[in-house]
Amino acid sequence: MAKKMTLFSAFTLIACAAICFYLNSNAGSDAGHLDPQFYSRSCPRVQQIVRSNVAKAIAKEARMGASLVRLHFHDCFVKGCDASILLDDTNSLIGEKRSRPNRDSARGFEVVDDIKSAVDKECNQTVSCADILALAARDSVVLAGGPSWEVPLGRRDSRSASLGSHTIGSARCVSFRQSLYNQSAGISKLDKSHAALLRAHCPKSGGDENLYPLDFVTPRTFDNSYFKNLLSSKGLLSSDRALVSKNGVSMELVKIYAESNELFFQQFAKSMVKMGNISPLTGLSGEIRKNCRERNA
Repeated sequence: MAKKMTLFSAFTLIACAAICFYLNSNAGSDAGHLDPQFYSRSCPRVQQIVRSNVAKAIAKEARMGASLVRLHFHDCFVKGCDASILLDDTNSLIGEKRSRPNRDSARGFEVVDDIKSAVDKECNQTVSCADILALAARDSVVLAGGPSWEVPLGRRDSRSASLGSHTIGSARCVSFRQSLYNQSAGISKLDKSHAALLRAHCPKSGGDENLYPLDFVTPRTFDNSYFKNLLSSKGLLSSDRALVSKNGVSMELVKIYAESNELFFQQFAKSMVKMGNISPLTGLSGEIRKNCRERNA
């Protein structure tokens, strides 16, 4: 059985993305010239190499799968899927990696480095870092027991970065303390026993870095338990509970996904493909980096 990954940091964003992309089925994305068979001749073993290295990384540290998924999400949502999240700061470039939302939470860069090195040994400077990240995210979900999907390929890497402004879901105490002790009007209230459990892990002061799983029922498995937890008033973050605060479309989708793991998998896979098509650089735009951390000279 595949090693299960821990989804502490990524699962809320993943689940919400499935809903958001469903609600915005006509949201702007441009697949350009992306094609799952893009490397069939130039680097036919790339997917096998990526999958093998992701499996090794997750076997070494279960949380790494979630970290790779998170990197792909943040890369795509900030500026498009162009590997800008991977760039280190230089004298002439201030990137996304050290911006406030990412500074203490974005991780997995060394794994991407290892994958890039392994891929380049097979087919030097052929596969982009952006495509490696997209494949690694898919394989991380699969290794957690989640759905698989064909990843359209052919992205190129950007030569610039944008300071990220979107805070990705986190299960650190500091990120949910306010909503835990000062529940806002209009936000679904926490189950009392669950709130008491959370307060034991996250006191009013101190313990900022204490972690609590966003999906406490099956924290190492990719499934629809997250939605079931929401319906039981056991969502961790206020943004989670907002999904079920009103009887709107989001509430109906939460109910549907809670009832059908299969449907959730189907919608999630479609959402990941659509997200991966956000503003890709193709053709002569961008570059294929030699090192995912820096622009080519």
